Amino acid sequence: MKRASVVLILVLAFCGLADSAYLAQNETAGTPLLCNIQYLSGCNTVAASPYSRLFGIPLADYGVLFYSIIFALAALELFVYDRRLRRTLQGVAILGLVVSLYFTLIEVFAIQAYCIYCLASALIALIIFVLAGFIEPLRRPAPEALPPSLSMPPAA
Repeated sequence: MKRASVVLILVLAFCGLADSAYLAQNETAGTPLLCNIQYLSGCNTVAASPYSRLFGIPLADYGVLFYSIIFALAALELFVYDRRLRRTLQGVAILGLVVSLYFTLIEVFAIQAYCIYCLASALIALIIFVLAGFIEPLRRPAPEALPPSLSMPPAA
């Protein structure tokens, strides 16, 4: 299950990278986004909002960076079995989930327009976060859950 989770993270990171690269390319070129899905056609409204940039840099560029880091960490995880690497992957996934949630709430309540590309990116970040949890459990098993041969003998 751990290996399958890492491979799925790689695939999802690639999809998120493609999504963010499309948004970044359109931002750079100044071309309108293609989105004609019912109730989710506010892509250009979201892209033109003042919330679409952070420190003067388009959010899509941060998305490219985020998914590139996730992809690199997951690719390393396939060859290097290191707990710190898995924890770093989980930390970056948590950061991506929190940021995605924040900007999704901005879309809903402040901009009041929905971008299919942004929502797809948020969904990808959520799934990556869930899969990262399968790679390395966040909690260690309780001592009573260990087999008797591995537990400490009673104190005399």
